[in-house]
Amino acid sequence: MNAMIFDAVRTPRGAGKADGGALADVAPLELCAQLLKALPERTGLDPANVEDVVLGCVTQIGDQGANPARIAVLHAGWPDPVAGMTVNRFCTSGLDACALAAARIQSGECGMLVGGGVESMSRVPMFSDQGAWYSDPAIMKSTRFTPLGISADLLATLEGFSREDLDALALESQTRAVRARSEGAFDKHLVAVTAPDGEVVLDADQPPRDGLSMEKLAGLPAVFAEMGEKGADRRALTAFPDLDRIEHLHSPGNSPAPADGAGLVLIGSEQAGNDSGLAPRARILGWASAAADPVLMLTAAEDATRKALHRSGLEAGEIERWEVNEAFAATLLRYRREFAIDPDRLNVNGGAIALGHAMGATGAMLIAQLLDALDACQGRYGLVAVAGGGGLGSAMVVERLP
Repeated sequence: MNAMIFDAVRTPRGAGKADGGALADVAPLELCAQLLKALPERTGLDPANVEDVVLGCVTQIGDQGANPARIAVLHAGWPDPVAGMTVNRFCTSGLDACALAAARIQSGECGMLVGGGVESMSRVPMFSDQGAWYSDPAIMKSTRFTPLGISADLLATLEGFSREDLDALALESQTRAVRARSEGAFDKHLVAVTAPDGEVVLDADQPPRDGLSMEKLAGLPAVFAEMGEKGADRRALTAFPDLDRIEHLHSPGNSPAPADGAGLVLIGSEQAGNDSGLAPRARILGWASAAADPVLMLTAAEDATRKALHRSGLEAGEIERWEVNEAFAATLLRYRREFAIDPDRLNVNGGAIALGHAMGATGAMLIAQLLDALDACQGRYGLVAVAGGGGLGSAMVVERLP
């Protein structure tokens, strides 16, 4: 049984900071509820035909605690029988939530589901859940915990990337994102966030910065150098004894910025779509998850991509649009090289370095962006990939339907 995508929506991304973040005053449950309300308005969907909502969310505490998927369903006024489940696989959570929904469709268990994710990093900062992985010294040692930025700098060092290489990719991401925002490239799938009185809070991505240059980027400090000097470098290098030192090359300008936002993807069987009068936009051909060395953790998306391509019966050269989370510039540079991707097919409207990374929501947001990018070029095959903490990675291949 095929798993079809009938619609994909997302909020604009707000800067993930309490001071100046455009969505900092909007609760994550409200972000989800506004998207849930938008789906029936856009498609004519009867929410009673949806059996479950599966959401990714990384930091499940405070505003994001107590199973936000189910609570968002109730907050949106959807029927009581619509269930909700929240999952956490770090940064891949939103993509994996959609994969879980697709698997349940393909198995015949369900006819129509919603997958997606949410993260409000201005209200619920990264690591605020104080998980043992990054707060218990014994667990940190046994699991080889490595901060993401140190891992990114380690990857850049091993691959021989220069600061100029990283900044050039960051500038390209910013330039593309600013252009996409000004040209309305995301308008088809964006749902403006509104206040209770109906006033628009945010209707376009906040983070992209116009007017950047290589000179401005070069002037930004290496943000993880001090952390490395305090012991993080020494611990990471124990896994790479042939390496003398880690070159600290990632700055605030070539790293993904924290963001707030939510994304939803309506996934169902062909029969369920016919019964609801919905025309599918795309078919999900295959997906995969993978795990890699937790010290050099940001390579797992490559393994997941190989598995997803194999399961889809496709070669990398057949993918016409790629949406790959920019988990630091070095990660994308290596990924692009590994699959020999034409830069004009990869993150054509910018990536997380410019647009921001709303951790649990990113995978679902990228699906929405991918569908519209495929529509714009009349392409057939697209791929989403995300690397995450702990050496995790996920990928999904879709086929656009005419």
